[in-house]
Amino acid sequence: MKQLLFPNNIQFWYETLRSMSHIAYSGADFGEVVSTADRITEGDYSSWYTEWMATADRVAGQAEESLAAGHRVSARDGFLRASNYYRSAEFFLHGHPCDPRHDHAYDRSVDTFRSAAALFTPIIEPVQIPYEDTTLPGYLYRVDDTATPRPTLIMHNGFDGTAEELHYFGAMAGVERGYTVLTFDGPGMPGPRHHQNLPFRPDWENVITPVVDYAQTLPDVDNDRIALLGISMGGILAPRAAAFEHRLAALITVDGLYDLGQTTTRNIPGTREEAEHLLRADTAPELDAALDHLMATDPIARWAINHGMYVMGVDTPRAFNASYLDYTLANGIAERIQCPTLVCDAEDDMFFHGQPEQLYHHLTCPKTLMPFTNDEGAGAHCHPGAMRLTQTRIYDWLDDTLGTTTA
Repeated sequence: MKQLLFPNNIQFWYETLRSMSHIAYSGADFGEVVSTADRITEGDYSSWYTEWMATADRVAGQAEESLAAGHRVSARDGFLRASNYYRSAEFFLHGHPCDPRHDHAYDRSVDTFRSAAALFTPIIEPVQIPYEDTTLPGYLYRVDDTATPRPTLIMHNGFDGTAEELHYFGAMAGVERGYTVLTFDGPGMPGPRHHQNLPFRPDWENVITPVVDYAQTLPDVDNDRIALLGISMGGILAPRAAAFEHRLAALITVDGLYDLGQTTTRNIPGTREEAEHLLRADTAPELDAALDHLMATDPIARWAINHGMYVMGVDTPRAFNASYLDYTLANGIAERIQCPTLVCDAEDDMFFHGQPEQLYHHLTCPKTLMPFTNDEGAGAHCHPGAMRLTQTRIYDWLDDTLGTTTA
């Protein structure tokens, strides 16, 4: 899709499009997004934070006034938009060390979302899912209050998305279709990373298994029809989990990933083995200098490496790139997936182009490759700007796979 704003910074444009995408499920208004973007200095992280915070604070204040006056629908709508704008405000602040402003913006995003959640009927219930010696934060979406077991979708985000953002990326779409939906943040994701200091881990089955255990205790869940959906980096985490957690009735990857190590080794001269050795070496001054130069000249790399150090819990750009080597479905892992699997594929993915096809070709389970194109307005990574189209295709596939009748 053509860059309509921030013509010289694709990362700023993509994140603006991401906020626009949430208009489809009440997470933004077009005018609010465009007016905010107009005030931002292109490429300036502080300007991005300041202007999104200003919009978020204004919208949240209006929602509080609506609530105080008894206008519950208006308040709910405002809190949802404010939550998304606060999420956007803190997006570029992560790194090592992390900007102290990010905790405030993140906490406001969660607080305003929970204010909105309490105004739905039935309410969207904040939950704490038992995990090792702590809990993982999430939300339970019910179709109604009858406690009827229903087909269920477990959803998690990826490298940088929040559990709250999943409201606009499939959770409400599922409720509309008669699904119970359970969203959550796992290790490395915003809730556990901000407040529990938990970085990502590659053995994602050890995250999903306790989530499935928890889901199966809920009366609203049909234990025989539990599906799992992972977004962005979740497109490799969810398949990894499904390879070992066989209670899942279906798997959806938006979009599919096969080997994150490919993204960190492809620009290093030599063989894959030689590149891995350099990334894991005690010292590699030339590679360190090359990564510093990349961050100085490439806005995507600048953000990805800064954020990556934060979510992986490492101190250097090279350590972040080395951490990606552990996130792979090679060596027979993809072939262990048993449940029907939907692999979504974005025509113009700027991060992982070609990886959905790799995953698809390695699967031995019942499988579907679902392309999304630029002509449809859906060709970007995870299809921002095309949420209604994306949810229609995903849930139609899930309905057919689970034998579900649309509500």
